[in-house]
Amino acid sequence: MKLGVVILAAGQGKRMNSDLPKVLQPLAGRPLLSHVVDCARSLNPDSIHVVYGHGGDQVRTSIDEVPVRWVHQPEQLGTGHALMQAMPSIADDETVLVLYGDVPLVRQETLARLVEHSGERSIAILSVVLDDPAGYGRVLRDGAGNVVRIVEEKDATAKERGIREVNTGLLAAQARHLRRWLGSLRNDNAQAEYYLTDVVVAAVKDGFRINGVVASEMTEVLGINDKVQLAEAEAAHRRRKANELMLAGATLADPSRLDVRGNVSVGRDVYIDVNVVLVGEVKLGDRVRIGPNCYLRDCEIGADTELFPNCVMDRAVIGTGCQVGPFARLRPGTVLHRDVHIGNFVEVKKSEIGAGSKANHLTYLGDAVVGAKVNVGAGTITCNYDGANKWRTDIGDGAFIGSGTMLIAPVQVGSNATIGAGSVITKPAPAGKLTLERGKQVTIENWQAPVKKKPET
Repeated sequence: MKLGVVILAAGQGKRMNSDLPKVLQPLAGRPLLSHVVDCARSLNPDSIHVVYGHGGDQVRTSIDEVPVRWVHQPEQLGTGHALMQAMPSIADDETVLVLYGDVPLVRQETLARLVEHSGERSIAILSVVLDDPAGYGRVLRDGAGNVVRIVEEKDATAKERGIREVNTGLLAAQARHLRRWLGSLRNDNAQAEYYLTDVVVAAVKDGFRINGVVASEMTEVLGINDKVQLAEAEAAHRRRKANELMLAGATLADPSRLDVRGNVSVGRDVYIDVNVVLVGEVKLGDRVRIGPNCYLRDCEIGADTELFPNCVMDRAVIGTGCQVGPFARLRPGTVLHRDVHIGNFVEVKKSEIGAGSKANHLTYLGDAVVGAKVNVGAGTITCNYDGANKWRTDIGDGAFIGSGTMLIAPVQVGSNATIGAGSVITKPAPAGKLTLERGKQVTIENWQAPVKKKPET
């Protein structure tokens, strides 16, 4: 079976009160539309078509790296009209799955069920049962439970409005039939629009079976029209991701205070404290512990490593048994080997730190290669930038860098070398030797401290 996915994403979203098109509003740090596209791609379809309108160039560039076919809908005349715009580029032998750019939390398994329930003489629609169905189109079934019609709330009778099963708008049908039904749509309704839901009526008239697939939870099909609903979707997404991590074996101090904005994998007995934000691809090894208020982006952390509170980890690789923080920052390109200690107010950028090395206090290591079992004293700085170019610092195994040292790159410190505290090192420091550089200390006799002038009266 060939599968073509059509994502309707042309709406303006006036109720958002935002300059951003509705489908570009952020959910877990990414546009709503990106979530829908990712879910569609998980089905391995033959094609993905995105129907866009408002904010055209913005919408297209938001997911420019993803291979989709863009379809412009210059006038928004209803969901049926939007789907019509995509049909010319879809072959008759394809099954068409219709999704919405503002319904971002639908699950891959739900969509797979929807596609499976469509066939040669049947179409499938996705519905959900709500405690309060106000605002949604109602699903009408006959005495045998077969779906016979969908009626929009504005066109529903009082009895029909009492029905709790509602249409989500998502459906699957064969393209050749869908094309015929779309061609027969009329806009003689309260909104003067071409409703995609009227395809169900046409299918029933043609003797097709309507398979109603009921979503397992309301949040899965939550449509987002304003910032309140956007916040509800954000909360639902957080709950879903937290549940996934707990089922994978992680212990969360408070699941409601974990924010996952990407794909996170965890080993056994991982512990994550409150107010942690995980962005992009994050891998946590066995028994990793993440302290409160930490931010991790595209990181890999080895087993038995602990991040103390208030750390920022950005595109870093951390080995096993390390200790980082509190208040440490690892910037892109940082690699820590096993048993490294990076302490409070230490920043590491594009540097490799060897096994067992320590930089425990108030230090900057940038563009550096640090060997194994090196001790970097408090207040040490690798001066890597000359105003135009970045330069490298090499520190050999076993070196001891005294506190308050400035290493003026490019520079090398040999294995087991010792650098005296307060030194400014501009030349290679030989292995196994003490190297220091200090100006002569002097005391100025008869020196008078400056005194503030008294204001004139």
